[in-house]
Amino acid sequence: MKYHHEKIEAKWQQYWAENQTFAASNNSEKPKYYVLDMFPYPSGAGLHVGHPLGYIASDIVARYKRHQGFNVLHPQGYDSFGLPAEQYAIQTGQHPADTTRMNIEGGVDKSGNTIQGYRNQLDRIGFSFDWSREVRTSNPDYYKHTQWIFIQLFESWYNKNSDKAESICTLIQEFEKNGNANVNAVCDDNIAPFSAEDWKSFSSEQQQKILLQYRLTYLAETEVNWCAALGTVLANDEIVNGVSERGGHPVVRKKMTQWSMRISAYAERLLQGLNEIDWSESIKESQRNWIGKSVGAMVSFKVIASEAKQSIEVFTTRPDTIFGVTFMTLAPEHELVSQITTPEQKAAVEAYVEATAKRSERERMADVKTISGVFTGAYAEHPFTKEPIPVWIGDYVLAGYGTGAVMAVPCGDERDYAFANFFKGTNGMPAIKNIFNQDISEAAYGEKGGFELVNSDFLNGLDYKSGTKKIIEELEKIGAGNAKVNYRLRDAVFSRQRYWGEPFPVYYVNGLPQMIDKKHLPIVLPEVEKYLPTEDGQPPLGNAPVWAWDSENNAVVNNDLIDNTKVFPLELNTMPGWAGSSWYWMRYMDAHNTEEFANEEAIKYWESVDLYIGGSEHATGHLLYSRFWNKFLKDRGYAPTEEPFKKLINQGMILGMSAFVYRSEDSKTLYSKGLIKDKNVHPIHVDLSVINDITNELDIEKFKNHPLYSDYANAEFILEDGKYIVGREVEKMSKSKYNVVSPDDICEEYGADTLRLYEMFLGPLEQSKPWNTAGITGVSGFLKKLWRLYFDDNGSVIVNDEPTAEMYKSLHKTIKKVTEDIENFSFNTSVSQFMICVNELQQLKCNHRAILEPLAILVSPYAPHIAEELWSALGHEGSIATVAFPKFEAKYLVESEKEYPVSFNGKMRFTIKLPLDLTAAQIEEIVMADERTQAQLQGRTPNKVIIVPGKIINLVG
Repeated sequence: MKYHHEKIEAKWQQYWAENQTFAASNNSEKPKYYVLDMFPYPSGAGLHVGHPLGYIASDIVARYKRHQGFNVLHPQGYDSFGLPAEQYAIQTGQHPADTTRMNIEGGVDKSGNTIQGYRNQLDRIGFSFDWSREVRTSNPDYYKHTQWIFIQLFESWYNKNSDKAESICTLIQEFEKNGNANVNAVCDDNIAPFSAEDWKSFSSEQQQKILLQYRLTYLAETEVNWCAALGTVLANDEIVNGVSERGGHPVVRKKMTQWSMRISAYAERLLQGLNEIDWSESIKESQRNWIGKSVGAMVSFKVIASEAKQSIEVFTTRPDTIFGVTFMTLAPEHELVSQITTPEQKAAVEAYVEATAKRSERERMADVKTISGVFTGAYAEHPFTKEPIPVWIGDYVLAGYGTGAVMAVPCGDERDYAFANFFKGTNGMPAIKNIFNQDISEAAYGEKGGFELVNSDFLNGLDYKSGTKKIIEELEKIGAGNAKVNYRLRDAVFSRQRYWGEPFPVYYVNGLPQMIDKKHLPIVLPEVEKYLPTEDGQPPLGNAPVWAWDSENNAVVNNDLIDNTKVFPLELNTMPGWAGSSWYWMRYMDAHNTEEFANEEAIKYWESVDLYIGGSEHATGHLLYSRFWNKFLKDRGYAPTEEPFKKLINQGMILGMSAFVYRSEDSKTLYSKGLIKDKNVHPIHVDLSVINDITNELDIEKFKNHPLYSDYANAEFILEDGKYIVGREVEKMSKSKYNVVSPDDICEEYGADTLRLYEMFLGPLEQSKPWNTAGITGVSGFLKKLWRLYFDDNGSVIVNDEPTAEMYKSLHKTIKKVTEDIENFSFNTSVSQFMICVNELQQLKCNHRAILEPLAILVSPYAPHIAEELWSALGHEGSIATVAFPKFEAKYLVESEKEYPVSFNGKMRFTIKLPLDLTAAQIEEIVMADERTQAQLQGRTPNKVIIVPGKIINLVG
């Protein structure tokens, strides 16, 4: 009876689907375990073998936990809004909803392309997903709840006294009773004070404008990354080296009115929460650096000769160095730049500002070598010495960090030191002052210890700690500053000028945002004729003819009906890609609830994710936003826990083994890999379909006839030993590098169980490792060996005889190892142990039920299809999925014998296997009678026989 993986896998996948084998209950007496993967974005390219790596690992854990008696929630869905589908829609005219659905479900698209479909590919690998809870973020029944969460954020403010978000109603009540004098909130800067009487006298519009300064989601003019080619704002993590990650288009900084979210209100809680979760230290450190907590002081410098009495506000972590300030630097985008620049400097400043707008913040932060800046011609007044301080602009200062201004102390900061020396002797750059009793002739002194302050008036003789305390006291006395904790974390821009995203549930009355009532959600994405911005620069929703809100009938109506009395314009921006992914784990808890995002009882039961597996590239994007939304929902009573993900594992990448041919400068000659030395050649990526993946030989005829390489049909091929050998290199697996291996092909040839085992066998989960198809045959062979323990050519060979001690030993070694490995997420060593065990049992001629039943269960999390078939062949009905996991029994590993090394004068000459319960005298008697001992002694009697039972035997003399 042969092992036919294709029939077995199809049979059990159908069984699982028909019997809802992996459907989790929201009401169970079992302990719960929630294991989650970062859900995929469904692209038309489909899955390659790198994508399932984390899914296989999470599936092993999910299956193992079911065997252990847990009620396991292991759901899957699709992060289906996003820019790629929109770009494809622009190129082909196909609606993003259609292409997204096709990418998920498979079929032939309007362009005639055959799409495998993510769902089909995932099912084929045999994952134990609870598909009854599937979500798609682009479905209206999902994003109605994303819209509802947005409304909750709008209707909330952050109370610093209670250290949590509260209903905006409590803030209004405070305004009505006491005005805003005693309000301690995270809010806009420079809010004018008002009394209760003032508040009551304000018009409704004035009140709404004030409340917008406190709401957790708010409208504000913000510096954004604008990509004209994509027609949208991009987040920092969507930009690489100053261009868009998607398409490589130029990105510039510009001001736009945007929706933003006060994630900064949660900066300290996001920081402290990292101490409570089991995440890798590298991810935690990424978030700590992104949040960027700094302790220091705010200092105010008055602008000299300013009619408006302007001041430059500076946050500094070194207020003790204030007497060393020789100039100030503003970010080129700082709002004061245009106001304080003198006529003589205007042209130079404007040119510099324009040039800086073309560089991203990340690019500016990373570029520590280039020194550039322009003097504004303006001066600020030192708060103590009253000396004039020249004001410069420089792109090393960012508008989004601190206040967008620095007090430059060249003697104590390397970047200020370099800037001062670069512009030394030019207009507006004074000589460097030294305020430390240290030499600064060669470099700045940036340490916080080992110095006393000099040339610092009342701070002379003090060190960093005492100097900082003293200067803050003096700044507060003269009203020029105060102690301050600052965070690098900026409020998150939440608007995107694109089509394929969640519509905002917002309409505008006299320019002020109004929320649409929950009972009228979802506000469904409208149809548009084209997905590009309008001719006058409005977002794509500006093309929608039916996109106005009838406030009387509570319906979306034709734009022609807008009268700004009953019918009003709707928001034209859509939400960013991270909106739907910032709460999706909660939707899985109660995926079909039409009234609320999840039932309170379901949320209480599942609480949070016990194990989350996904890529480390989301460290400061999705993972940070998810934590923010979870904390907010907890504040408002909708989530039971502070953190969404208890344990996080970041899987490494499976890398592709790219292939290359080498063309001459004129493209007329192609050289085999071994012949390119000293030749001027250009490597070209080659599709793996035209090479032998094991021998690395190019199929020249296939290559010539391939549509990608038609230009080389008449080229000369320079061979080595009659063959063209391609070059190989490990790179990221990517369609553009033609090194993608489809899991469908592996499942077809070797089976899904082979794919699952092989991906785990490649190495530790967290590490990146290259894919090598040649290595998969060994894993395939292992499964056939496993099968032969249960079957021969005539059928089952299972016997009910009592196994030998060696058989039990092999099994329990494997139980111990596999249990420890799964608990420690060390899946690769489990596969090795399976191979060892099967080889041992094969040598022992084991076909004993008492061994092979538990072995099938042990294998089940890794290779579920073959395990199900073996379990069925053992005479059991139903699925193996919830059968109790075998328990390790140490007694089977207790050795009854010991193989002793027998030494003569300290040199080991042979070994002898003896029972462990023998006394030293018994051991000596047996050893002395052994003919090998007699041969060594040659009639002599040893002076001493040293025996330590269970350890050594040594004959001396």
